[in-house]
Amino acid sequence: MFVGLHIMTAMRFLSLVGNSFGCSASGERLVSAARDGDLQEAKALLDYNPRLARYSTFGVRNSPLHYSASQGHHEIVSLLIESGVDINLRNYRGQTALMQACQYGHWEVVQILILFKANIHKADYLNGGTALHLAALNGHFRCIRLLLADHVPSIPNFSSILRKRSRNDDSITEFDKSALHAIVNRPADGGVTALHMAALNGHVETVHLLLDLGASVSSKTVQDGATIDLIGVGSTPLHYAACGGNAQCCQLLIAKGASLTTKNANGWTPLMVARSWHRDWLENILSQESQSQRKLSPSPYLCLPLMSIVDIARECGWRNNDSSSTCLDPCVVCLERKCTVAAEGCSHEFCTQCALYLCSTNTTSTVTHGPPGSIACPLCRHGIVSFVKLAGTKPMIKEMSRIRSLSFCISTDDPDHTSLEMALCKPNVTSSLDSSFQSIRCHNFPSVKFSPGLCLGAPDASPPMVPRSVDSGSSSRLVGWSRSDLGQSTSQNEGRRWLCSFSQSVQTGSS
Repeated sequence: MFVGLHIMTAMRFLSLVGNSFGCSASGERLVSAARDGDLQEAKALLDYNPRLARYSTFGVRNSPLHYSASQGHHEIVSLLIESGVDINLRNYRGQTALMQACQYGHWEVVQILILFKANIHKADYLNGGTALHLAALNGHFRCIRLLLADHVPSIPNFSSILRKRSRNDDSITEFDKSALHAIVNRPADGGVTALHMAALNGHVETVHLLLDLGASVSSKTVQDGATIDLIGVGSTPLHYAACGGNAQCCQLLIAKGASLTTKNANGWTPLMVARSWHRDWLENILSQESQSQRKLSPSPYLCLPLMSIVDIARECGWRNNDSSSTCLDPCVVCLERKCTVAAEGCSHEFCTQCALYLCSTNTTSTVTHGPPGSIACPLCRHGIVSFVKLAGTKPMIKEMSRIRSLSFCISTDDPDHTSLEMALCKPNVTSSLDSSFQSIRCHNFPSVKFSPGLCLGAPDASPPMVPRSVDSGSSSRLVGWSRSDLGQSTSQNEGRRWLCSFSQSVQTGSS
């Protein structure tokens, strides 16, 4: 008796350890697939065990979402998000997938994460930098405008409103100017802003875009015991630009009103910083005698219609697979998908995916006529400020999460289907001291009826348990169980030990 009990305990322990090792091995396979861009492998692993999406590596705690985002595999990013992974999951440094995508400039990944409403305000544990800081540090202006898509309105007078400093002006209430200002000028540790980072590294396009979005040229670094400021505490973005040595960045900051006489804690002006770092070519630009105020032209990287198309994509979806064979009037850009949006002004129609691509990749301002920040229509070169939904565009049906846990019921639209019958079984174990490996058999319970009103599944989900009737003779049938089957069944909890073999995974979500 005691021998059999010890054997069953040992087998349960080994089963649990085996399952743990198996989950770890499958998680590492998913990490490799996410890192290498193997979409088919990732799909197969998530179909086998959707909980693998929450796996994280030991030590650095990078999830498959982190690896796929840092490598730019946007299709795998979409797959993981639809599988139910936490989109704002952090690694050991406190970085999210959005922060890593911005660091490496993968704007397609950033676009997907923004469409799924990833948090842009989370900061790194080590230096307090956000996704905006990382994008500015590396000069990824496409990522910056995607990050701020929810804060730059699709209105023609955005630039003029942003330039107004009067708080009593009624037109400023058209959008939350203070929220945009707080995000763009948020300091990391030491008071370093995104404009500081872009100016130091000489990213002219990023500096120009940040200035047009309201970045302050007078923000100063502060004393912080955790950081070392080699330029000096109290330095402005112009001090950092002088250290970096990029003449265009200095000219942009000066044109925006940066002071040439401001001194940091070391008593250095931007000109003195340039001299100390041997940036001799900046002598004329930073000297007060040669100061000449030139008008700053609008940034060609500002994109006004981005907010409108992002809102439409969130509401109606952006991956419409309607082909031209079933659509009489397909999108003129891709010639594949159905037109879902129209450009205000010229009224040319596009699919949502192509409109998103135009807004995300636009880098020129070659429009016939239009306000600053409008993008050129690919058909007539008219300036597009916003997109609107077409009359036939329907909101996207909210789908259930792709997490396919073991279900206990199904839903049905059949009014005649009022109950669900399922045959369960009960164990009948006979053991003796002279045989520790006696076979185990189980008898069938009478059928159990479940009410569809208790079901939590989706109507289109495949049934985890099929309706069946149990005849009177079924109670006399015996089902043979092997010892290996016992080892697996004992690893489950007591409540569902005998039910798991009857349950199927619910197939939901889009691939």
